[in-house]
Amino acid sequence: MNKYGFISQESPARFRDLQTQLRDRWLNIEEFDHSDYDILVVPSLTLDPSELKKVEGSHHYEERLLFSLIRLRNPRNRLVYITSQPLAPIIIDYYLQLLPGIPFSHARERLVTLTTYDAAEKPLTQKILERPRLIERIRQSLRIDKAYMICFNSTPLERELSIQLDIPLWAVDPDLLHLGTKSGSRQVFAETGIPHPDGSQLVWTSQDLAIAAAKLWERQPYLKRMVVKLNEGFSGEGNAILCLEEITKKLHPIEQASLADRIAAIFESFATMRFQSNHETWANYARQIPELGAIVEAFIEGEEKRSPSVQGRIAPTGEIEILSTHDQILGGLDGQVYLGCSFPADAAYRLQLQEIGLAIGQNLAKKGALERYGVDFVAVKQPNGTWDLQAIEINLRKGGTTHPFMTLRFLTNGKFQLEDGKFYSRQGQEKYYVATDNLQKPQYKGLLPHDLMDIIAYHRLHFDSSTETGTVFHLMSCLSEFGKLGLTSIGNSPAEAQAIYEQVEQVLDHETRVYSALRSNPNQEIF
Repeated sequence: MNKYGFISQESPARFRDLQTQLRDRWLNIEEFDHSDYDILVVPSLTLDPSELKKVEGSHHYEERLLFSLIRLRNPRNRLVYITSQPLAPIIIDYYLQLLPGIPFSHARERLVTLTTYDAAEKPLTQKILERPRLIERIRQSLRIDKAYMICFNSTPLERELSIQLDIPLWAVDPDLLHLGTKSGSRQVFAETGIPHPDGSQLVWTSQDLAIAAAKLWERQPYLKRMVVKLNEGFSGEGNAILCLEEITKKLHPIEQASLADRIAAIFESFATMRFQSNHETWANYARQIPELGAIVEAFIEGEEKRSPSVQGRIAPTGEIEILSTHDQILGGLDGQVYLGCSFPADAAYRLQLQEIGLAIGQNLAKKGALERYGVDFVAVKQPNGTWDLQAIEINLRKGGTTHPFMTLRFLTNGKFQLEDGKFYSRQGQEKYYVATDNLQKPQYKGLLPHDLMDIIAYHRLHFDSSTETGTVFHLMSCLSEFGKLGLTSIGNSPAEAQAIYEQVEQVLDHETRVYSALRSNPNQEIF
């Protein structure tokens, strides 16, 4: 019985045999315009249930991998997409209409959408495994000898589904997932000599966490804040900020405080930490420590501070490819929660990010890791104008920067240039974008996907394949219930991408104000 309550019958050895097939097929899979494969997309957010609850509208995040439908641009590819609840047909149509040069009906015939009809708060992959007849239906939809599976993140559940379907999973082996945890990231950074914040080893109790924090404080007596992190936290939601100012006042003079005094004061202060989720409490957070583990790190201070990232991919043949760099947009009380990103990262540190990303990819590849990885950093501007980069964590999954970049790549069939870290269309035009999963406002609630399509069409906000600029939307089902939308705004310059993004927000604000006024005064003339 695993932590999801599912009795596992998996065979890791068989899983590794299946992944070997990826190496044999790799060159054909990479020939995007000429490959002939069936792609099973399982967009399950297979995360700890307590962490998943912190992501508002998380069940709609299964739509984030809908960019994969653009793979149907290849007239021989077929795709099977599975969700917990049925997708609105208009959302499917929206993505298929993006395909340049492919008749809509031709692409639609090569797409199979399946659903579990299960809205329970548990991972989609678990729901699939609980339905043997659905697994058989999936198997019948695939050419098994020409199929592979992709997912949001790989866990023993995805491994088991891969084995039951007898198709390879294009993702990291779950036995290596510890490399993408907070403590595992620190281990890889240390092995590769990458600068990273001072911090602790993995601990499993609140008391040990207090001890680790106290020892960190002794090593770094001028610290103002620390970051407490659940080892398997997601998008910064598992982070909390421990402020040391009040503790210092209680222990005045702090220089004379013993280690035991510091430990006791820190333990007492855990209850007043600032959590990044409004719904989190110390009581609930503490209950997760024995299951997930936790670490504590020095909080990096700085007057001008940014959060860049680098993304790479480890091929089944072992080659490392740097895919992109981004400057991340963070929110939450202390800027710990991922909201969006802009591509590419600032030129001041873009190439340095790529070099570090390559070194980390080589370390991961030697350990047997596969497919996508991302590395997050904190960048602080120094008095001499340079930027100090500190690595924060490794993500071994498709993250918030994955779908916007892959959307750009699939739509334009362009190429990322390692020499300058920019992306160029086939015509040699530089491409930039601003993307988010979190354009969220209360007044957006109640908007249906059909309403959004009306707004997009009327204001011409859609992506224009002739100029390869405009906006691609996702998380459309999230609008009605949560007032939340995802989008990627693509331009030929950073300023144009930002302007396109801002136009979308302004239009949505205007449209929702208009209908709010109509609801409050039906007889009022709005236009």
